[in-house]
Amino acid sequence: LHHTQLWLLITSLLSSIYFSFSLDSPQCNQGLEVGLPRMTSDVKEIEGKSFDYIIIGGGTCGCPLAATLSEKFSVLVIERGGSPYGNPIILEKEKFGFSFLQANEFTSVAQEFISLDGVVNYRGRVLGGSTAINRGFYSRASAEFVKKMGWDETMVKEAYEWVESKVVFPPALSLWQSTVLDGLLEAGVLPFNGYTLEHVEGTKLSGTLFDLLGKRHTSADLLAKGNLNNITVLLNATVSKIMFKRNGERPRAHGVRFIRSEGNTKEAYDVYLKKPEKNSSSWGDVILSAGALSSPQILMLSGIGPLKQLQRFNISVVANLKEVGKKMQDNPAISLWVDSKPMWRVPDTPQVTGITENYKIIIESIIVPTSPNLTRVSIAGKLAFPASRGKLELKNKDPRANPLVKFNYLSKEEDMEACVNVHRTVEQVSTSRWVTFYLGNERNILKKLGEVASREYCRKNVRTFYHYHGGCTMGSVVDKDYKVFGVSGLRVVDGSTLVESPGTNPMATLMMLGRCQGLKIIEERISSP
Repeated sequence: LHHTQLWLLITSLLSSIYFSFSLDSPQCNQGLEVGLPRMTSDVKEIEGKSFDYIIIGGGTCGCPLAATLSEKFSVLVIERGGSPYGNPIILEKEKFGFSFLQANEFTSVAQEFISLDGVVNYRGRVLGGSTAINRGFYSRASAEFVKKMGWDETMVKEAYEWVESKVVFPPALSLWQSTVLDGLLEAGVLPFNGYTLEHVEGTKLSGTLFDLLGKRHTSADLLAKGNLNNITVLLNATVSKIMFKRNGERPRAHGVRFIRSEGNTKEAYDVYLKKPEKNSSSWGDVILSAGALSSPQILMLSGIGPLKQLQRFNISVVANLKEVGKKMQDNPAISLWVDSKPMWRVPDTPQVTGITENYKIIIESIIVPTSPNLTRVSIAGKLAFPASRGKLELKNKDPRANPLVKFNYLSKEEDMEACVNVHRTVEQVSTSRWVTFYLGNERNILKKLGEVASREYCRKNVRTFYHYHGGCTMGSVVDKDYKVFGVSGLRVVDGSTLVESPGTNPMATLMMLGRCQGLKIIEERISSP
């Protein structure tokens, strides 16, 4: 190791030791169920009950939202998957990527879906959502993004810190990630910014959901920061529709209908919002935090969406919102295998990222299993601000099934041109002398492609960074307070409201968003008559 690598390894290790033992963790770094709210899979136990707030989806955004609302109100979280606790393919860093190997459409922790573009993708089906299956790389949104969204900067900063106090740790830099760092610097991804959670151009180390002992901390851990007596989590239950009552001309959400995730779709159960107290007219809300696929899907199944879509499936119309399912977007990515063949290496998650070309290109690397006994080493880059957009439509009326989605990767010429730049940058890092030296005889001999060949490579090999978003975008489906247009008592707070993916990835910002919106909802509710 040269002195920079050695310094990074030592300081990262010392930082991790300090943070791991100074920050209280609900799991005590062992993946144990400690200090968490009551969880049940018994649908009959929940059936017919009433809560101040019902959150659909216990994922990246839903868990911090539930924890925050529970400070003042009773909250039911309905999660279509099970608990992450005690599951080694979720909690153990050395098992990273194994959830993808076991993916299927209806029962696995990672639910596979293939877009109409032909690109394989995944979404979390477990409490904690995608924070339970992703790479764990944590980085905040840029200051420009916060301003663009019109968010209060002080509240945003405090909400990020609230999240980070429970689930974010400095990385224990691995030898491979140290090599990638040097490869990025050699490729001109400058400056080197050291360790920072901020979204800054250049090469940096950032936070991770994995602690010193290699245990993952998901957004579900944030439930421990709430009032545990006010939170109930219903696991393995899938919402089939939101129920509405008409008060005059404007429908109001008053409850939710759900089924067992692995049960009969005809056996449905209902749960309700609490009625206001005698001296108040203030209702709580049903809040969709089910993600960029499920949130628009549930809206349509509930009668909110494009009229033709609803009529096609004989769904009673509650609100004709043409933009539900529109403006779907995913960040096109290009990945190169830098090793010559599959072999066993310990899976490794990103601890280093390169941000270049005026924030348009983001580079990371992983060691990912391709089978139970083999891994590959990948260096990949994504296009941060694609122009191409797609749409989501219902496939059928089964809420457990994946909807139809097409992202239209690289359909805009400007995206294809940008993809060539992504490919070129990934090539430069992959063929750097540091990566070449590290892999030695096991390196993949990569031939640098010209522009024409690179365009063809992009067209044939475009993939995903799993940062898809849209479908319920702000200004089209929800207002600035995340309230759904045309109805009362219904909000959407998750990645489906985003028009672009913030930062290196949206995870940090979505957890922050759950906290911020929870605080704003409490303030609004308390100030209402």
